[in-house]
Amino acid sequence: MKYKILVIDDDVSFCSMLKTFLTKKGFETSSAFSFSEAEQLIKKQDFDLVLTDVRLPDTDGVKILQFIKDHNSQIQVILMTGYTDIKTAVNAMKLGAFDYVSKPINSEEILHTINQALTNKISDLEENNAPVKKKSIEKSKQISDLSVVKGKSQASLELHKFIDVVAPTNISVLVIGDSGTGKENIAFSIHQQSKRASKPYIAVDCGAIPKELAASEFFGHLKGSFTGAINDKIGHFEAANGGTLFLDEVGNLSYEVQVQLLRALQERKIKPIGSSKEIDVDIRVIAATNEDLQRAVREGEFREDLYHRLNEFSIKAPRLSERENDILLFADFFLKQSNVDLEKEIIDFSDEVKSIFLDYDWPGNLREMRNVIKRAVLLSSLNYIQKEVLPEEFFNTSSLNKTTNILLDTEDEFKLFSSKNEENTIITALEKAKFNKTKAAQILGIDRKTLYNKIKLYNIEL
Repeated sequence: MKYKILVIDDDVSFCSMLKTFLTKKGFETSSAFSFSEAEQLIKKQDFDLVLTDVRLPDTDGVKILQFIKDHNSQIQVILMTGYTDIKTAVNAMKLGAFDYVSKPINSEEILHTINQALTNKISDLEENNAPVKKKSIEKSKQISDLSVVKGKSQASLELHKFIDVVAPTNISVLVIGDSGTGKENIAFSIHQQSKRASKPYIAVDCGAIPKELAASEFFGHLKGSFTGAINDKIGHFEAANGGTLFLDEVGNLSYEVQVQLLRALQERKIKPIGSSKEIDVDIRVIAATNEDLQRAVREGEFREDLYHRLNEFSIKAPRLSERENDILLFADFFLKQSNVDLEKEIIDFSDEVKSIFLDYDWPGNLREMRNVIKRAVLLSSLNYIQKEVLPEEFFNTSSLNKTTNILLDTEDEFKLFSSKNEENTIITALEKAKFNKTKAAQILGIDRKTLYNKIKLYNIEL
């Protein structure tokens, strides 16, 4: 028997791609590009599962969820979204959604979630499962948000003091910090503690928006306004109206898009592409970057007026190595989160692993810790995480740190922008770091994005 799945998304190419992928995996898959189209299909066919985008031109994912559950409560629903909103996720689960996944979609993750949803589709146990599901929702709510782990180190206490001070205001905030330091969790904490907490929180990855589509993504468009605009689209500004708009990696915006963004922030009005009508928007803006925006301003890569508009108040996200007293606290949080995600019951870390964690410098910060622990939980067959399931780099840190110090002492040798043989310099640093790009970037004194660009420029094979 083939399970029947309906994919609903107004992004035609994404919808077609997902349909093709699921069909190849053995599912009988249909697609719809709007709620009205999906409504007709759901009335005509019996679907086992629906994958739907949260935002559609003629309604939103929550209303679709309510319609589906009213039509047939046994249809499993998974919501997809291009931005992260924990509050919406929990509300959707309370209304009956099985799960909530973020774009870009990971093929293995979505397949795993679909299989889990279909496994849980047992009609005769619905009533008995209700309290279990409610308990599961509450558990997920408790451990899905990193902002609940405040930490007790001096750096953490100072960070949350700033959050407490600025959150109740409408001041624009710029969150600065290295990759993986939890900048979005800081932004979401500010939103949660603000007067806008009950309103939308829209997170936008500025690095993932092509400049040709930026106006449409930020301000929306009308059907037929350009080639490929087959439906009306609500932009991020309108979706966030009344709430908070989080601009992640804002330094990646092209200069042309910066001009458009500045105008919208100054006038608090937007005009969708193809429309002659302006829409008033009331939003609070929080931006984040791992780049030196002041340097970008000096070099003419980032508009100074936009920088000051975004940076009414700045918060520095501390590196994990600066929060030593919190390392085991965060590790415990990620262990619990991984147990839920992977349906396992690992109790704790061995004393040896705890010691390794405390000695490690965590160049990838919280993101690296989350990935390391999730991998360890997946590989563990015992009740405690042992060192055998940790990645190899945990056992090479001392020699690598020694090499790094030697290299940093010879600063001229690794000063990229004045080097006569930049390509060889990059290759040497990568070899010294055993091709760990994060550590290689640290050795070179640049950020990872710059290193990636240089690797691509010189076509360096890793």
